[in-house]
Amino acid sequence: MTTRPMKLPGDDANDAPTLPRQIGKYRVLKRLGEGATAEVFLCHDDFKGRDVAIKRVRPHTGNDAMDGRYSERFFAAEAALVGRLNHPNVVQIFDAVPDPVAPYLVMEYVAGSTLRPFCRADQLLALELIVEIGFKCAMALGYVYRQGLIHRDVKPANLLAVLNNGAITDVKISDFGSVLNLASDVTQVYRVGSLAYMSPEQLDGGTLDCRADMYSLGAVLYHLIAGRPPFDAQVQSAMMHQIYHVTPGPLARLREGVSAGLDAMVQRALAKDPTQRYAHWEEFAQALSSLITNQQVPRGQLQGVLDSERFNLLRSLDFFSSFGDVELWEVVHRAKWQRFHFGHALYRKGEEGNSFHILAQGEVEVFRDGKRVAQLGAGTSIGEMAYLAPNPEMKRHSTDVIVTEPATTISFTPETLVQVSPNCRHLFDAAFIRVLVRRLHTAHEALAHPRRIL
Repeated sequence: MTTRPMKLPGDDANDAPTLPRQIGKYRVLKRLGEGATAEVFLCHDDFKGRDVAIKRVRPHTGNDAMDGRYSERFFAAEAALVGRLNHPNVVQIFDAVPDPVAPYLVMEYVAGSTLRPFCRADQLLALELIVEIGFKCAMALGYVYRQGLIHRDVKPANLLAVLNNGAITDVKISDFGSVLNLASDVTQVYRVGSLAYMSPEQLDGGTLDCRADMYSLGAVLYHLIAGRPPFDAQVQSAMMHQIYHVTPGPLARLREGVSAGLDAMVQRALAKDPTQRYAHWEEFAQALSSLITNQQVPRGQLQGVLDSERFNLLRSLDFFSSFGDVELWEVVHRAKWQRFHFGHALYRKGEEGNSFHILAQGEVEVFRDGKRVAQLGAGTSIGEMAYLAPNPEMKRHSTDVIVTEPATTISFTPETLVQVSPNCRHLFDAAFIRVLVRRLHTAHEALAHPRRIL
């Protein structure tokens, strides 16, 4: 019922196998890790000019036929997901090659580390960063569940931390070998996962829904906060007894700074009865986000605006009402977020427009030849007319746009907008059309009923 962790290179230096030069068309750079049934390599795709991670199933002999059948099942489970999962917090699976000796998966390479090192008592992460990681994982697992999938092996070793100058800036969910595909009619392996993070109903081999992964994520958060898992025992039967019958110790007793709200959130995710947990991933994610909003988590290293706060702010704006979670995350990461003080001119008459802003907070007023012609608030796009204009002459702004209440804007230029996915650009185009239609309607009403408008 447990999956064995990957060994890190160098653990058994004398027994280390020879590094292959090539796997299929991919040039092997180094070994990233190895386990009982598979090994992972960092490779380079010369055709596409990118690094990839390749997980290759170990060849099996007649003596381990059972392990071989399980390896084939796990490979098949992930192979079925090639190109299917496209979320910024989920590792992409690019290809699956059913080699007759050693089949392998080609996946997105994430430069960083798993979350395992940060479960140690001497390497614990800041509480607000743990909550931020939890929020992103909850949103990603919600996306996975909407694809008809239950991960079933959410644990620190399967959560990859994206590092930037030594700091964690993002997280990605990996290893879908244990996934339960609710839409598949192929016989699937049950009672898989890692015991320390496994829910009671998963341990029973019963019917599962999203709340099984929710329990596992709660156990991961508990481990990251406390430096130890919610349950621990040397004997498997003792561990199972704890999972079924024992309530995890209060986190406030195990770490300074843990609020009652944070403790209650994790304990609810770890409820024995699935009906006592959060009803769906959206509710769980919002519970995590509200800990930041309601200042129930101390702000230490992350003094700036968190990604989760930006994501929820975008969700509240009318301009982004048709954007899905994946596209909203693209905006969070690709847009330029700026703050402007009272009196700042976003645009001046005669300037050439090469960007547009969506007003996230605050207020601006529009002046034509010194006369105020409009007042715009949160959720409004600004500068899109000049940005979208088909020729240089029409790209020049015809008004002054002045900040009249301290503002936060989300801005794009042609260079940054081209970096988002085609679907995200399509949603921007649709949002611009809605804005323009509303403005044309307002202008029409002003002409038809000038007294009523004024």
